[in-house]
Amino acid sequence: MKKRIFTLFTIAAIMLSCGSLQQGLSGTYNMINCEYSYKSISGMSISGMNLSNGLSITSIPKVTSILTGSATSIPLNFTLNLNIKNPNQSAAMLNGLQYVISIDDIQFTTGSVDQTLNIASGQTQTLPLSIGVDLATLMKNNSKDAVLNIAKNLVGIGSQKSNVSVQLKPTFMIGTVPVTSPIYIPVSFSFGGS
Repeated sequence: MKKRIFTLFTIAAIMLSCGSLQQGLSGTYNMINCEYSYKSISGMSISGMNLSNGLSITSIPKVTSILTGSATSIPLNFTLNLNIKNPNQSAAMLNGLQYVISIDDIQFTTGSVDQTLNIASGQTQTLPLSIGVDLATLMKNNSKDAVLNIAKNLVGIGSQKSNVSVQLKPTFMIGTVPVTSPIYIPVSFSFGGS
């Protein structure tokens, strides 16, 4: 699939023969070939309770009560930080992206980022994805126990590991036209459990 995308970019570059366009196409192809990995989760809050500095002994019963209670809304907000390493010989560029995050085979959230990244050769940058979901809604539409396990792992009190799949679909500028990649770039990692 990557070869087909590169071939299309190369044909467009040859047809248009514009230096800045060729640089843009090269940066686009390089972004597809970057190495994506999990870095951290930050800015965590659940039902308005700030958990950015982790859980304290006094906050564990509060969080457990929120998660196992009968609230009709349990807002969970955090930032998922991904590292993007550019192993290519020239810069990698994007002008935004769409994402789909699944945890333990449950589609957790979708969203988009309107952020420009220009990663020099051999460099790594962090891509922050701001996530906001309502756990109560997820529990209604999926297994309550599965969503509860995910939430416990996210806040640091889970006992069973969760597997995360992040699908990234970058958008690039070809000249002055935004073009979204036809393929998703997968990022997988696990967290939680004892």
